[in-house]
Amino acid sequence: MGLLSFVQNVGDKLFGGHAQKEVTPATPGQPTNQEVANALLARIQALQLPIAGLKVIFGSGKATIEGTVATQEEKEKIILALGNVDMVDQVDDNLVVTTPAPEAKFVTVKSGDTLSHIAKEQYGNANAYMKIFEANKPMLSNPDKIYPGQMLRIPA
Repeated sequence: MGLLSFVQNVGDKLFGGHAQKEVTPATPGQPTNQEVANALLARIQALQLPIAGLKVIFGSGKATIEGTVATQEEKEKIILALGNVDMVDQVDDNLVVTTPAPEAKFVTVKSGDTLSHIAKEQYGNANAYMKIFEANKPMLSNPDKIYPGQMLRIPA
């Protein structure tokens, strides 16, 4: 996948408020790049996916991820977990997949979108929204909780 771009200043907030993209040297009241990297690492670990050699580096809005995962699906979920954070504009993917498979398609949620609407556009069937929801768990906790600018996996 390489370098994947995300919508700026959209997504989950790691530290409560909106933080600056470049935070080293430390800006008063702002986390350092290492603190952001540690928070992103904790976010990935919370997914409880098996990842060997996990490493996250953060700077200038870019999160770089390294490690080894078993499946393409796990890799894509990790990338989305990093990219759907308000401080992250790009994810530099250096993950190795032990069992390669075709990449899923990605879509960015637009204002007014629902999972049903996206399913209708992608699969021709609005009732296929649960396929998208399941493909984006655990990042999505509820099919009704998506937001403009969020990037989602669309499995084949």
